[in-house]
Amino acid sequence: MDTATPAVTVALYDGASVIASSGQVDARRHGELLMPAVDRVLAEAGVKLDAVTGVVVGVGPGPYTGLRVGLVTAATFGSALSVPVHGLCTLDGLAYAAGQGGLEGPFAVATDARRKEVYWARYEDARTRTGDPAVDRPADIAEALAGLPVVGAGAVLYPEAFPDARGPEHVAAGALAALAAERLAAGQELLEPQPLYLRRPDAQVPKNYKVVTPK
Repeated sequence: MDTATPAVTVALYDGASVIASSGQVDARRHGELLMPAVDRVLAEAGVKLDAVTGVVVGVGPGPYTGLRVGLVTAATFGSALSVPVHGLCTLDGLAYAAGQGGLEGPFAVATDARRKEVYWARYEDARTRTGDPAVDRPADIAEALAGLPVVGAGAVLYPEAFPDARGPEHVAAGALAALAAERLAAGQELLEPQPLYLRRPDAQVPKNYKVVTPK
C-alpha cells in the first residue's frame, strides 16, 4: 500500500503477480479511502486478511498527513497478523513502474511536494537510484535534469522545467509489491517502515504563546 502521493493505492501480490488492486486519486481523503480499498482488494481476490504473509508500504517522500495513514495502517496489520512490514521508497516504485512500461534509463522521477516544489530522485535505470531523494523547486533542478525524461505528477505540473514528462503520474501498489519481492528474492534488505518526510510538517507548536490562568 502507498499513501505518500494523492493516490491511495493497494494491491495483493502472490509472489509472482498482482492478483487484485485498487487505486484512487484524492489528496485529502487518504484516511477515508485506504481501508475500503483494502476490503475491495481482498474481496476481489477472494481471501481474508489473515491470508496475508507480509506487508509492503511506501515510505515517501510525501506530505506528513497522507504519508502517516499508510504507515500506521501497515504497522497495525503487521502487529495484528504477526507478519513483517517492509518499507520502500515511493519514488522507487514509480521508477520501477516506468521501467515496466518500457522506459529505459537514465531518467528522473518527480512527485508533487506542494509549496511549488517537487520530491525527486535520479535513476540510472528502473531499479537503480543514483542518489537520495530530495525536495526542490522545479526551476532549481531543471538544468541538472535537462534532456532527461521525468516520470510522475511533478513533471506534469511543471512542464516548463520538465518538458519530457512521462507516465505513470502516480505510484501503484502493484509496482511496489513486485519491486519488493524482487529485492527480497535477491537477498537485499528493504527499508524500515519509517516516514521519509524531507521537511518539517506544516503544523507546529508555537514557540511563544500566552499562558492564561484563571484569576
